[in-house]
Amino acid sequence: MINAYEDPGTPDRRGGARYLWWLVKQQAGRSALGSLISCVWMVLLAATPYLLSRAIDEGLEPGDHRALAGWTAALFGVGAFNAWLSVMRHRTMTRVRMDANFRTVKVVMAHAVRLGAALRRRVGAGEVVTIGVGDVQTIAGSLTVIGPGVGALAAYLVVAGLLVSVSVPIAAVVLLGMPLIAVIVGPLMRRLQGTETEYRERRGVLTARIADLAGGLRVLNGLGGKELVADAFRRDSQRLRAQGYRVGAVTSWMQALGVGLPTLFLAVVTWLAARLAAQGAISVGELVSVYGYVTVLVRPVSYFVDWGYEVSRGVVAARRVIRFLNLEPLPDHGTTDAPAEPSTLHDPESGVRVPPGRLVALAADRPADATAVVDRLGRYAPTAVTWGGIPLDAIPLAQVRARILVADHEADLFAGRLRELLGGHGDVDDETAGRALRAAVAEDVVLGLADGLDSAIDAQGRNLSGGQRQRVRLARALVADPEVLLAVEPTSALDAHTEARVAGRLRAAREGRTTLVTTTSPLVLDHADTVLHLVDGKVAATGTHHELLAMERSYRGLVARDAGEPGEARGGEDGEDTADTDEPGGGNVGEAEGTGGMKGTGGTERTDAEVVR
Repeated sequence: MINAYEDPGTPDRRGGARYLWWLVKQQAGRSALGSLISCVWMVLLAATPYLLSRAIDEGLEPGDHRALAGWTAALFGVGAFNAWLSVMRHRTMTRVRMDANFRTVKVVMAHAVRLGAALRRRVGAGEVVTIGVGDVQTIAGSLTVIGPGVGALAAYLVVAGLLVSVSVPIAAVVLLGMPLIAVIVGPLMRRLQGTETEYRERRGVLTARIADLAGGLRVLNGLGGKELVADAFRRDSQRLRAQGYRVGAVTSWMQALGVGLPTLFLAVVTWLAARLAAQGAISVGELVSVYGYVTVLVRPVSYFVDWGYEVSRGVVAARRVIRFLNLEPLPDHGTTDAPAEPSTLHDPESGVRVPPGRLVALAADRPADATAVVDRLGRYAPTAVTWGGIPLDAIPLAQVRARILVADHEADLFAGRLRELLGGHGDVDDETAGRALRAAVAEDVVLGLADGLDSAIDAQGRNLSGGQRQRVRLARALVADPEVLLAVEPTSALDAHTEARVAGRLRAAREGRTTLVTTTSPLVLDHADTVLHLVDGKVAATGTHHELLAMERSYRGLVARDAGEPGEARGGEDGEDTADTDEPGGGNVGEAEGTGGMKGTGGTERTDAEVVR
């Protein structure tokens, strides 16, 4: 079975059925072994009636106890061996299923990593979850029919051959029965694929909506939109339920036929054999064997119907996986080297210009507009941005990623030690971590954890508060120390006191480095060298925070806060950040909206070495 580090191979992406066949070929030996074991198992099931008929005709009827004992022993031996084969068949097909499961998971995860930041822009989180939870299991389950399906075909042919020696008419009826069943079940299989596909689409949409709700329920509740979204979710749920009923209707017919058709088949053949026995054309033992043969055939015929059902569902699930695998990341046609020296980033679409070595703030009427600008500046979307006069999309993506970092305030946090989380590709030393944590005002995060930097952090930082997660993300960006840092709302989850400290320390930490932050907080804007006011996605005004407050009414309305006049929020007449002092009691850390952030030590601020110790 495939291990965690093995290359899963290159999947066949030409269709659902071809993908399933690729999974079979990737474990051809195991699939062949499962088919062989299933064939022997099924054939030996068919041998049981033959041995029983011999025991009756040669032992029981003439009264030959020795022959009866011999055939009975043979019957017991075949039964015991077949029981062992059944166990081996199940084990082998379980390995086939698990290999297909793990291989598909590895293929999907590898492609998700390859898509990188383009993943969220190309496919919803709900779709990825549905593939990982539902489709992978369905694909794996569909491969378990390989062994039983091949074995059922072998048993069907063997039984038909055995029946020829008993009665040609009965053998003909058996041979013609399977095509008739295929004709009856075939249309249902096609209908099942159609209804299952639509059901799968609706389930993906609903899962995506659940993910959106989970991420924005608090905001929706605050805006009064919870009931509106709940109504839409209710309607989608009802549509999904109705489609589920349609899938269930087709499935129930297939399952009913899987049981009913073999039983009807058994009744017809038994009736025909009984008539022949009554006419003396076959013996009593042969009548018993015919009944046994057809009873054995009930299972293969049921397998054929089940095989069609499972494969139909597997093809639908595989198509969804193929659709995901056919997504491509943003193309990289860059052949021109990036500027050798720090240079200006310019987005002609919005008019945003970020000069080297400066702290620029982007205040947008609509947050989505500021995010779109950052996506273009960071080359996470189609862009006409130039860097030092060179088109950004003409520069190899590796160079862009090495020098320009987009720090999203909702970026993923992976499970692991805090040190690993801050370091990204590798561990970070205590001194570097201490500087970054202090600049992000995240010392309390380390002090509140039992093992400091070596403490375990849950996936997405679930064991941290909202403000702590945001400051850890900022600290991670500062550890990377990129030439160009594009930070999206780095202080949105913090209270004013903490926000003021972060703003002052961020400016000091990025002194001489190119930095752009998107924010409407006057506490952050006041520390920027230049503020760009974005209206309808375009730069409407440029200047310092105080210049724009004096000249631009729309800017004043955007950034004004109830705390008081501009300048008061900074806590001092001379503009100094009094919250960031070395005096006792001056270091409390809080978070906005009751996020439960830890408070500071209430004493003098500690050195970097003391924080990480």
